[in-house]
Amino acid sequence: MGTAILLQMQTGTMKNFWYDKAQVAVYMCTSVSAGETCVDGEATSVQINSVESILTSDVLSPFIDKFYFEDHQQAYDNFQRQFKSNPVAEYVTPDQLNETFWVNLKDPSQSEVLVEALGSQDGVEAVTDQRAYLDQIFAILNAGSYTAIGIAVLMLIAAALLIATTIRLSAFSRRRELGIMRLVGASNAFIQTPFILEGVFAAFVGSLLAGGAIVAIVQFFVQGYLAVNIPLTSFIGLGEALVIVPALLAIGCLLAAVSANFAITRYLKI
Repeated sequence: MGTAILLQMQTGTMKNFWYDKAQVAVYMCTSVSAGETCVDGEATSVQINSVESILTSDVLSPFIDKFYFEDHQQAYDNFQRQFKSNPVAEYVTPDQLNETFWVNLKDPSQSEVLVEALGSQDGVEAVTDQRAYLDQIFAILNAGSYTAIGIAVLMLIAAALLIATTIRLSAFSRRRELGIMRLVGASNAFIQTPFILEGVFAAFVGSLLAGGAIVAIVQFFVQGYLAVNIPLTSFIGLGEALVIVPALLAIGCLLAAVSANFAITRYLKI
């Protein structure tokens, strides 16, 4: 359960981190571009200036945090740097790469405004929101998180059945003492309480150990290793791990109390 919660929190942290950094790319036409807006071939300086004017206009500027223009040579240098070990990089020339306006929005969810304003503009090949690529990655991560949650639920059900069985065995081993307590008029609540407390105590210790393991994983593996070796994204910290510990304790103790109460109540009715 703790691992499932950690995965979900980590996915949310990464999603917020990358969505805030996601840009909208306004790709200008190249000499080989196809499409209705690229019939004249490569985007002219007039068309580039026209796009820049639209970006700085009163209509779009309230939505834009900042933007910059990347020409052919800058795009080529970035491409060579990113794919320097790829043989394909040797066959790419600067004029084959789009000149691009890279736009950071104040609210990344409003990218559709740019698409509508610039998508049909002459000289613009495409307007692409980088969040579309991120959505595919996070869909996979979310699927993993939901799978972990499903497994955790099955483990909770198995734990509840195990607790109930253990309590019934404990009650059976003390059937003689229970018979005496019934003879002297002890109430069901008085008889049930020690068994429920026994289950809750065992669950508390187990949840405490699980919480300690979660804190150790976050402190030494996530922050001590992943955050150091993969600085390109954000990771959950000790604060998030400490939030999970009380949740584990509460879930464990509540589950144990309900399971133990159900088991001992059924046993006493037999």
